[in-house]
Amino acid sequence: MDAIVAVYSDWGIGAGGTQPVVLKADRAQFKRVTDGKTVIVGRRTLADFPGGRPLKGRRNIVVTRQDILIDGAFVAHSVAEAAEMCKNEPTVVIGGASVYRDFFPLIDRVFVTKIDLCPESDSFFPNLDELSDWRLVDNGEELQEGDIAYRFTVYERK
Repeated sequence: MDAIVAVYSDWGIGAGGTQPVVLKADRAQFKRVTDGKTVIVGRRTLADFPGGRPLKGRRNIVVTRQDILIDGAFVAHSVAEAAEMCKNEPTVVIGGASVYRDFFPLIDRVFVTKIDLCPESDSFFPNLDELSDWRLVDNGEELQEGDIAYRFTVYERK
């Protein structure tokens, strides 16, 4: 299972349920990595999507404790249930923080957009540079959008 995340210099991923800094190139990278795959997303993160609707061109599994139906998505109430729903499919965990944390033991590769800024965050992704069971396999090249430096990186579990 893969994950994709945009992190700031302190591995922060957002504040107040949204990303404080959004890069056009990161959105394009997100689409490239997830298009045609199954994505696993939390209900609160889904609410932050345009129109609060599931992503087109992907099979959306929304993880929530609530007993609800979501048009255009499958609902799972646990990690085990979501994992069973996508066990034979290319799958990407797309957030938010609690979903990343809950699925982290199942993730083998992470596409990380490293944004060279440090806005205030209240949600964080594990710092893969500090975890001995992860290795950086692609450090990407430094890119620029306006005055913001960033790079697309890939980590794999050892």
